[in-house]
Amino acid sequence: MTTLHDIHKHEFGSDNYAGVHPEVLTALAEANGGHQVAYGRDAYTERLGAVIASHFGAQAQAFPVFNGTGANVLALQSMVPRWGAVICAETAHIATDENGAPERVGGLKLLTIPTPDGKLTPELIDREAWGWGDEHRAQPGVVSVTQTTELGTAYSLDELRAVADHAHELGMAVHLDGARLANAAAHLGVSLRALTTDVGIDVVSLGGTKNGLMFGELVVVLDPARSTGLTYMRKVNMQLASKMRFISAQFVTLLEGDLWLRSAQHANAMATRLRDAVVDIDGVRVTQSTDANAVFAALPAGAADRIREHAQFYDWDRATGEVRWMCSFDTTPADVDGFAQAVRAVLSS
Repeated sequence: MTTLHDIHKHEFGSDNYAGVHPEVLTALAEANGGHQVAYGRDAYTERLGAVIASHFGAQAQAFPVFNGTGANVLALQSMVPRWGAVICAETAHIATDENGAPERVGGLKLLTIPTPDGKLTPELIDREAWGWGDEHRAQPGVVSVTQTTELGTAYSLDELRAVADHAHELGMAVHLDGARLANAAAHLGVSLRALTTDVGIDVVSLGGTKNGLMFGELVVVLDPARSTGLTYMRKVNMQLASKMRFISAQFVTLLEGDLWLRSAQHANAMATRLRDAVVDIDGVRVTQSTDANAVFAALPAGAADRIREHAQFYDWDRATGEVRWMCSFDTTPADVDGFAQAVRAVLSS
């Protein structure tokens, strides 16, 4: 088939815009020969179990799924009963960008809390952590945190530990939406285990697509006592892949060596380069800490649409002029510098 797009054009809308990392494409091709038993009884999914244990601990169990929304819904479903509720930040992906899937498909109630930086704290959790035993109120059963947050900020280890300890003291479990967990680990210079198992996280939705995979995410259960029924709910929710070896082979390639870290470090570095290139431009106000691969900035009215003539990106809050610029594993310094020049040209004209 003839290529239908300009392979040299780079966008800043999402790390989902990027293609597949060459090493992952190679792994898919190598996994493609011959026959393997379907539905996860293959050599690649078996290897994935060992790789996940090496990162998260011997108790960790991995459940490959098709996408991030499926991972989040399945994880949360397995952690709360039908009458349960999930406490999360108002900006959390499960509350803003999953079209009500946790409520519609998962049958959950989301209790959202406004935060200035996308992070929950014990004090903020207490705003919704109440009403146990009241049959008129959905029962808070899980605290869900996002790492990195939807605002591009990263929880420190101490911040995560404080949230997990507080939730557990209140009898709740802790879910981590880790679509960009690799970027957080790269930013903090710590292991995946340090960000999850060691701080008391119970279940993780581990992202791969935003870090160079073609498709696929994982639900990683760290505390089996906090999660039940995933084996069956994955099928009920249409997230059980028959040719699971192709999801598993990608994650083995991503996680068995340091590809996950190299790709995340590069994406983060490109975001830092972009922030540094635009922060002194008149009319640009960086609105959030650039902890990973996202830059949030406020622009003058009308500027965003003119800059989008150079590259695509999303408005975050049209009322305030806030936008989001995302970098990925394949963003180059030249991409960043060219985009920054476009921003400068628009705002100086």
